[in-house]
Amino acid sequence: MSRRPPLELRVGDVVRTRKPHPCGNDAWEITRTGADIGIRCTKCGRHVFVPRIKLEQRIRVFVSRGPETPPPS
Repeated sequence: MSRRPPLELRVGDVVRTRKPHPCGNDAWEITRTGADIGIRCTKCGRHVFVPRIKLEQRIRVFVSRGPETPPPS
């Protein structure tokens, strides 16, 4: 079984998800990366942590991309 590489997520990215938040918004800003991804609703400001795998499955499109991080030296 082949696994695809993890999606490149950056702090500051704004993503649109498949299902909307209860407030009616479906746009989220990424605030933290790692095994769990911190996301904040762009309408109501609610902050939640989602496992990376679940978030990657729920992302429909990138609305905007955050700044690129320089490679480690």
